Amino acid sequence: MGRRGAPSDRIPTMAVIHRTTLKPTKLELLTTWLPTRPWYTGGPTAPRLTKAGGFRLDDPAGEVGIEFMVATDTSGPTPVHYLVPLTYRGAPLPDADHALIGTMEHGVLGERWAYDGCHDPVLLTQLLALFEGRTEPQAQSLTDTPDPEITHAYTGTDPLSADPTTPTDDHDGTRIPIPPTTTLHLNRTLRPGPDDLPAGAKGHVTGHWDLPDGSRARGVFAVLQPGSQI
Repeated sequence: MGRRGAPSDRIPTMAVIHRTTLKPTKLELLTTWLPTRPWYTGGPTAPRLTKAGGFRLDDPAGEVGIEFMVATDTSGPTPVHYLVPLTYRGAPLPDADHALIGTMEHGVLGERWAYDGCHDPVLLTQLLALFEGRTEPQAQSLTDTPDPEITHAYTGTDPLSADPTTPTDDHDGTRIPIPPTTTLHLNRTLRPGPDDLPAGAKGHVTGHWDLPDGSRARGVFAVLQPGSQI
C-alpha cells in the first residue's frame, strides 16, 4: 500500500509492502461491506472472514495500491470464497463515493481510502494490461516479487482500452463493458476446479487461494467475453 519514489526511465515504480498496522483492518471493513453486495451468498449472521490469497498489480504512477484479495467466509455450513478487487488511495477518488468500502489508518502512510476496485480506473487499466501481458502479477505480501501462479491470456485482436465504463453487479458477479465489443466479467464467488471458460471467451485470469483445510485451490478470477453482456 505504498510507493518507492518517483518513476524513472529505467526502473518502473513498484508497490512497497509495509509491515505495519491498519485500523480498522481490511477484513473488518469487508465484514460490513460484503453483505451489501448482490453476489454475497451468506446468511443472516455477519461473515467470518479470513484472507485466503490473491495478488497485486503495480500502479505505474506509484500512487494507488491495487490488490485482488480472496476472502473466505466460514460463517455458513460450507466455506465461500469471494474475490474482492481493492484499491487504496491517499485521497478520495472523485465521484466514487458509491464505491467506497471505508477508510483506514495506515501506520506508515496515514489515512487511506479503500475502494471497490472495479470502479477505479487505475485498477481497470492495469487489469486489462495483465490480460495482454503488459504488466506482471505480483505476490500479495512481498515487495517486487512476481507471482508465477497467476496465469493470464488474451486471444482477441482489438487492443483493450479502459475507457470510462459503468460496472454492473448481480448475483453472478461484476460485469464491465470494454469498448468496442468486449465485456469483462469478474467471478466474485470463486469455485475451485479446472479452468472452465465460457464458450467464445477471449481471455482469462486464473488464480489460487488457500482452503480452510490447508489445501490449495485454483479457479478463474476474470473472463473477457465477446459482445455486450450487460
